[in-house]
Amino acid sequence: MNESPHHIRAEPPEETTRLDLRPPPERAAGVAAIRSALRIIREEMRLGRGLNILRRVNQREGFDCPGCAWPDPAGRRSSLGEYCENGAKAVASEATEKRIGPDFFAEYSVDDLLGQSDYWHNQQGRLTHPMILREGSRHYEPIAWDDAFTRIAAHLQALDSPDQALFYTSGRTSNEAAFLYQLFGRLFGTNNFPDCSNMCHESSGMALGAVIGSGKGTVTLDDFDVAEVIVVIGQNPGTNHPRMLSALQRAKRNGATILHINPLPEAGLKRFNHPQEVAGWLSRGTMLADQFLQVRINGDVALLKGLMKAMIERHGEAALDRAFIDPKTDGVEGFLEDLRTESWETIGEESGIDRDEIDRAADILARRERIIVCWAMGLTQHKNAIANIQSCVNLLLMRGAFGKLGAGACPVRGHSNVQGDRTMGITPRPAQPFLDALAARYGFEPPRRPGLDTVDAIQAMHAGRAHVFFALGGNFLSATPDTAFTAEALRRCRLTVQVSTKLNRAHLVTGREALILPCLGRTEVDLQASGRQFVTVENSMGIVHTSRGFLPPASEHLLSEPALVARLARAVLGAASPQPWEAWAGDYNRIREEIEAVIPGFTDYNRRVREPDGFYLPNGPRSGVFKTDTGRAMFTVHTIPRSALPEGQYLMMTIRSHDQYNTTIYGLDDRYRGIKGARRVVMMNPEDMADAGLKERDVVDLTSHFHGETRRAEAFQVVPFAIPRRCVATYFPEANVLVPIGSTADGSNTPASKSVVVSLAFARNTVIGQ
Repeated sequence: MNESPHHIRAEPPEETTRLDLRPPPERAAGVAAIRSALRIIREEMRLGRGLNILRRVNQREGFDCPGCAWPDPAGRRSSLGEYCENGAKAVASEATEKRIGPDFFAEYSVDDLLGQSDYWHNQQGRLTHPMILREGSRHYEPIAWDDAFTRIAAHLQALDSPDQALFYTSGRTSNEAAFLYQLFGRLFGTNNFPDCSNMCHESSGMALGAVIGSGKGTVTLDDFDVAEVIVVIGQNPGTNHPRMLSALQRAKRNGATILHINPLPEAGLKRFNHPQEVAGWLSRGTMLADQFLQVRINGDVALLKGLMKAMIERHGEAALDRAFIDPKTDGVEGFLEDLRTESWETIGEESGIDRDEIDRAADILARRERIIVCWAMGLTQHKNAIANIQSCVNLLLMRGAFGKLGAGACPVRGHSNVQGDRTMGITPRPAQPFLDALAARYGFEPPRRPGLDTVDAIQAMHAGRAHVFFALGGNFLSATPDTAFTAEALRRCRLTVQVSTKLNRAHLVTGREALILPCLGRTEVDLQASGRQFVTVENSMGIVHTSRGFLPPASEHLLSEPALVARLARAVLGAASPQPWEAWAGDYNRIREEIEAVIPGFTDYNRRVREPDGFYLPNGPRSGVFKTDTGRAMFTVHTIPRSALPEGQYLMMTIRSHDQYNTTIYGLDDRYRGIKGARRVVMMNPEDMADAGLKERDVVDLTSHFHGETRRAEAFQVVPFAIPRRCVATYFPEANVLVPIGSTADGSNTPASKSVVVSLAFARNTVIGQ
């Protein structure tokens, strides 16, 4: 007899494969990356088919990689392949020849599937039919599209308030689908648009918007070619954005100095062997980072203040670009006074970096003007995330590193259109001018009250204040914090709906009724009433460009995301809705005309996006224009966070392995860290291990501590690693159960997944990998 679903753990189960540990490599990519990409292609499809697909990734007439948002090099795209190893994994996973149909769900109950790993889920193939999990049933069964939309409409129309519905969005959603989605939701009456940005770069957008007047990065790919210094902080491009390594290699060859700031050493910032440079396959590769500053977890404000303090103490006024600061900024004197009074003792304790290392890096920064600072989740997922990012901006403002070539802020986004979704209005806090434009265009009064972000949405479901959850893509359960709490929140819904291409854990922890709606992938032909369509996306540097699939759809039953949203809108809003949903779904040019009419920067959208490399959206700080309240960029003052930990506790950060992209698990290896065959591991400083009486491969349970609450994750194997004392690292989503729902970044409400206080104890009952 199956266990009651409310007693089945929602997090991924323990892996039972044997852990294999090897010395981490000293270089990234090269032949090993080629072998890895070919391996996963052969696992998913015929080799010839796979190579044909890869030939079209990120090409001008091809499709945008469903992986990261790193931009494509304008005018110099490689004919050999404009993709990376992990991009090849993402494409192969989507374009797999494996299929999941009704027979699969008849064989496997929801409880059976919960017992499988996330890796196993991804291996099963593409979803082919809309499916329903009826109340009281433990097996999904097929449902007709019309019936699915009718059931969703009935649930939404039965709500007491539109604000009892939640409309989640994944970053892979196209501009066209995102625009229709937010329009439908606001016509329905809510601003409840939680999205994946809330869990990653929300902190970046809010921090940058407050001090430079735009929440987006300010650099282009060409800036990397002429930069004098590139600071990579809180980011691991070798795994998370591998195509960035090519840009860093070009910068290095052009004379740039690269500073790497991170708690973990990463092979991708040591040396890089470009896979397309055959002559370099057997060489040591290009050295990238000139200096590695191994900061303690969340010691970034301390280190950045130390760098800026050392620049002033060692170089005086020469460290300040007064020609930029005086006419373009406010707050510099208060900022400098704070640096002068900051304690070197506190800087050293909290950063974990020696003074001579800080001085060395400060000398490099003080003598250069064209500086780029790049960051990712290592800065954005802390309580003080906004302070982290604004400290980076302070450094750039000191050197006048805005509005000039080779300089600026570079938040590196993950999903391929996560930035575009926000531009299209996917946000619980829309700007009033945007709502005014919707009102004028469509003749209705959109809701003005703020909606719910991701953390607020989870809490609303848990408290019984939200009853319908609709996800346009993503794996909500595995992406979010506090897995057990989130699972219980989802189970309290009346209806949960997932728009997906492949099976994931969010399909298995559901409301009383659940639907899986399968959609087209980026690789597939999108044929609508007016003919073959393309969609558009915005990359991490604000370029909008096309994406054209070419493969036959995995199933005749799939809908495109724009068509799916249009049918949803018509079913819910009814015939009385004057918007031409069917016409929009039949011709995406008409959707782009609507975007042009509502959103600034999209003038002549249909023509400009058909240019070979698309077009840049306006970016004031890129040209030295700051649309803040004062018209100036703002220096800010931030207190160094203190990290006093009780004896026996550690600060844990969650990270990705090299065999995953966000919550999608492609394999059980983390090649660049020398960890193979297992994911339930905790990386720990060898001296801390000795003090705690732990040995390599010991199995421990982890307990997180937050405001008197505890959360527990079982059976993690201890791995000795070069990580600072009192710091540990684990993979997500396995460790997300430890991230408290109430532990979020000040201002952005982003889960503090990189600042989790934990203790370790020997596992009581579980043994792994004999």
